[in-house]
Amino acid sequence: MEIIPAIDIIEGKCVRLTKGDYCCKTVYNDNPVDVAREFEDNGFSRLHVVDLDGAKSRHIVNDSVLREITCSTNLKVDFGGGIKTSEDIDKAFDAGACIVTIGSVAVSDEHLFLDWLDRYGADRIILGADVRDGKISVNGWKEDSDKELIPFLRHYVTKGVRTVLCTDISRDGTLTGPSIDLYRQVLAEMPELHLIASGGVSSTDDIIALHHAGVPAVVFGKAYYEGRIDVDRLKTAAIL
Repeated sequence: MEIIPAIDIIEGKCVRLTKGDYCCKTVYNDNPVDVAREFEDNGFSRLHVVDLDGAKSRHIVNDSVLREITCSTNLKVDFGGGIKTSEDIDKAFDAGACIVTIGSVAVSDEHLFLDWLDRYGADRIILGADVRDGKISVNGWKEDSDKELIPFLRHYVTKGVRTVLCTDISRDGTLTGPSIDLYRQVLAEMPELHLIASGGVSSTDDIIALHHAGVPAVVFGKAYYEGRIDVDRLKTAAIL
């Protein structure tokens, strides 16, 4: 199982939101680079970085922070938030991202998304599927589309998508546990997907439960910052 810690960035700082609400923000560290180094020192090899300013502004804002992280660690970084144009995606890769997560563009401009998928390859593009009440949300979770999760994913799997980051917005940042039944449903429909679960992880037990449910990858943030993730236990369980 891929265990992927997350760093969300607002104004250059490491933060977490609750249910995507920018008014419910907690700052955990003024220097995301220090946090990234800590993750690397603890044995993690992947990192999920989200430019929340970019998601809200509809263009990348914190690419300089991304560059600092990728220049200061050997972590394999996937980056999302604010990637709306070809200039944005090039900026993310130029700043050292190995992979990018694309959500809103996949809803608003299928042609552009598929062009990126063809140009960069399915191993460098993650389809972001942020879900609220069964529908895909876009633009920093401020707007809900009319796209339903399963048909949305199935459509893009037929177009070549192999990796999906699925976030249950209702649980994100709440520490109430992940939506395991939702992820089981997705994998039952599309077992070939490399599904990354996101939202609600509250403890080491949640990560182990996702592993036992057959979920191939998980992103977590707040649980780690709140001291609820036992890295040694993950290593003992042969998950990390």
